[in-house]
Amino acid sequence: MTMLSTSTTDRYPTRRYREPRLVYRTDDPTVWGTPADGPLTAEQLDGHALDGFTSLPGLLEGAELGEAEAELTRLMHDPALDGDERVIRERGTDEVRSVFDVHRLSEFFAELIKSERIAGVARQILGSDVYVHQSRVNYKPGFGGAPFEWHSDFETWHAEDGMPRMRAVSLSLALTENYAFNGSLMIMPGSHQTFVSCVGATPEDNYKSSLVRQEAGVPDQDSVRMLADKHGIHQFTGASGSAVWFDSNCMHGSNGNITPFPRSNLFIVFNSVHNALEDPFAADRPRPEHLGSRDWQVLR
Repeated sequence: MTMLSTSTTDRYPTRRYREPRLVYRTDDPTVWGTPADGPLTAEQLDGHALDGFTSLPGLLEGAELGEAEAELTRLMHDPALDGDERVIRERGTDEVRSVFDVHRLSEFFAELIKSERIAGVARQILGSDVYVHQSRVNYKPGFGGAPFEWHSDFETWHAEDGMPRMRAVSLSLALTENYAFNGSLMIMPGSHQTFVSCVGATPEDNYKSSLVRQEAGVPDQDSVRMLADKHGIHQFTGASGSAVWFDSNCMHGSNGNITPFPRSNLFIVFNSVHNALEDPFAADRPRPEHLGSRDWQVLR
């Protein structure tokens, strides 16, 4: 049985119909703030509104970057996390794929994301105070890191977490070199303006398998092809320490990694305090706290 949100209006219905639907974004600006509200310039904000993302090379450098890279390695090998459900492992190899809840597991990352150059940008883009909806480090190890299929994060957050509006933004901070050949992030510029309503109901405890390989909430191939034909695909490469901010509804994904070079990143999702989670829109109950936080503590 599927629980429907108590919200009076579901602006982005998904996992309800036999055929996919395209829903054009309405009443949800991509940029809610102004140049006076934070570090990004007017030109950067205009680009973010148009493309759905903003690249920032060299967000971390020097000793601070080295400490972030060391913290990434520490979390991957922390024996205290053995058997913890916040650690997701690759299917078949048992190598670490992701560690969730890093803003609670790591004092270093917790302090880093509170800084004006990070939380300040989130507040500027979303035009309000923010809290951390989800945090994780992704490892994508060499010789077998699996792909992340094309998807919109908002589709899952809406369907399974109960996020009502597209007033959330993500930061992907590279903590290894991102090459074109080791599974770096790909985004369709401008795709954030179109919501793809996916087919198929949400299985019970879907998160237990979807974090290894997503099947529910994956857009159909015709919709992905249409968006790619319209918008093209931008691939993000760059040195460790480079970052990209992207809208919650951007169509994005990444290839598998068969090279010897791992591709790892810190991934933080900021949600507006005015966009608090409701009941899931297409699932029987909310996902666990480390996947969709209901602790709406404002970042200061």
